[in-house]
Amino acid sequence: MNWGVAVRTALVCGILIVLHFTLRPLLGWRANVDFLLIALVFGAVRMRPGVAAVYALVLGLAADSLSVSTFGASAIGMTLVGYAASYLKAVFFADNLALNGFFLFVGKWVFDVVFLLVERRLGGVELVMQLLVWSSLSAAVTAIAGVLALTLLRPVLEARTA
Repeated sequence: MNWGVAVRTALVCGILIVLHFTLRPLLGWRANVDFLLIALVFGAVRMRPGVAAVYALVLGLAADSLSVSTFGASAIGMTLVGYAASYLKAVFFADNLALNGFFLFVGKWVFDVVFLLVERRLGGVELVMQLLVWSSLSAAVTAIAGVLALTLLRPVLEARTA
């Protein structure tokens, strides 16, 4: 990766992180858009697995800093998703919007599963309802927002040839 691509990737990830902490609280939806996970997947697929895991850990700790009772749950979930995204990009990740949307959906849902299991706040029917209904809806909304963001930011990310 050359410096131009790295700077543009860092800029897009920075914009998504700022959106997560500014726009997301204003929406107040039950099925939230997770801009932090979009930034994680977007950055992780452009890094080596070890660097992606460290990047994911930092993002997870930033997310965990807002909730004292579940500190560490986001860090574990994001580290697993970031490492897997970076590792699997070599196997089947392409520059296809539908595949990006599917990858974001699966990443968000896996993150929610890990987060809810590590958090240990819900149990029984409440946990099943959260995982199957609300986490799936949140994953779908996140995937749609991620595909829209990638579509809008594609001109910034394209390599320019002179």
